[in-house]
Amino acid sequence: MEKQKLPNSTLILVFGIISIVTCCCYGIGAIFGIIALVMAGTATNVYKMDPELYSGYQNLKTGKILAIIGIILSAIYLGFTIYLYTTIGMEGILQMNEELIREYGLE
Repeated sequence: MEKQKLPNSTLILVFGIISIVTCCCYGIGAIFGIIALVMAGTATNVYKMDPELYSGYQNLKTGKILAIIGIILSAIYLGFTIYLYTTIGMEGILQMNEELIREYGLE
């Protein structure tokens, strides 16, 4: 009997990668990571019912790990952004950007 591909295993992997790539986009990475984790939970239950029937479990595990990493990175970045806004405010952030532009000659 030929093994079937585990449902959504490739999509979970892709969402895990996207969650890491978009971790600095104000929480968008966390959204993709959470979606990947929910889908991974469902796919894991399907796989555990009959492991001999499905292939692609490695993609599922890798996608789940990447999703967790993406969620953590998104939370750290979002926390840092909130910290900056509460401590130095918008004017301070704009001033920091202007100083960086002047320092590196990007004008």
